[in-house]
Amino acid sequence: MARPWALVAGRSLRTAGAVQLVFDPFDYPFLFFVVALISFWIAAWVGAWFRERQRDPTTNGRDDFTFVLGAALTLLGLIIGFTFSMAVSRYDLRKNYEEQEANAIGTEYVRAALLPAADAAKVRALLKRYLEQRILYYTIRDGAQRRQIDSRTTRLQTELWDAVATPAMAQPNPVMALVVAGMNDVLNSQGYTQAAWLNRIPSAAWALLLIISILCNLLVGFVSHGRRPVLFLVLPIALSVSLFLIADIDAPIGGVIRVHPDNLHSLAGSL
Repeated sequence: MARPWALVAGRSLRTAGAVQLVFDPFDYPFLFFVVALISFWIAAWVGAWFRERQRDPTTNGRDDFTFVLGAALTLLGLIIGFTFSMAVSRYDLRKNYEEQEANAIGTEYVRAALLPAADAAKVRALLKRYLEQRILYYTIRDGAQRRQIDSRTTRLQTELWDAVATPAMAQPNPVMALVVAGMNDVLNSQGYTQAAWLNRIPSAAWALLLIISILCNLLVGFVSHGRRPVLFLVLPIALSVSLFLIADIDAPIGGVIRVHPDNLHSLAGSL
């Protein structure tokens, strides 16, 4: 007959340290905004240049391009709406997992009282150190420091598991199984958080969004009368701000809109 903790003892430690960090331009929304604005503005001027190259710029064919522009802008608006919804759902998921991490750590801190006194003190001390690393995970942006945090988190996860597994194996009973299950939730919650941070808007969606945006600016330049700089800035600015907001919400590290570890901070204060 399987012992109570055998169902959770075989878990694997999942940590950001196993993930290769690469440069992602969408982690830098401000840089993305500048590049997008310049690209869209140039596209509008290129469209105006092509229009001037036409033999008869007053032909009725311009009405056809106006119709195509309206359809393209409608399609672009739908894609922006869907992409924004994807970014918001991922942001909400990261917030929910931050709350779940705080709940799991707080619950296990209380359950540690079921262990022998010496083991309970050790587990609680490790949980406090682990909580500090989880708070730093949400606040530190520097890549080198984040890799150090991931390394320390991995070591603490191993120590936490050993700290509850040893007394549980010495005294196999339902009470110890409850403590082990609580620690399993603590360690698993970190893995769920990591998965949520890696779950970003697909590159194909960004590529489609950027291509259609550039084409729309080309058409705006083509169907416009004359080269009025102000006119050529309206759509590029509107699109760049929209894409900046989407990239900012979708970026878990960079940008302005981020998930703050409010629940973890509150837990640290209560401990």
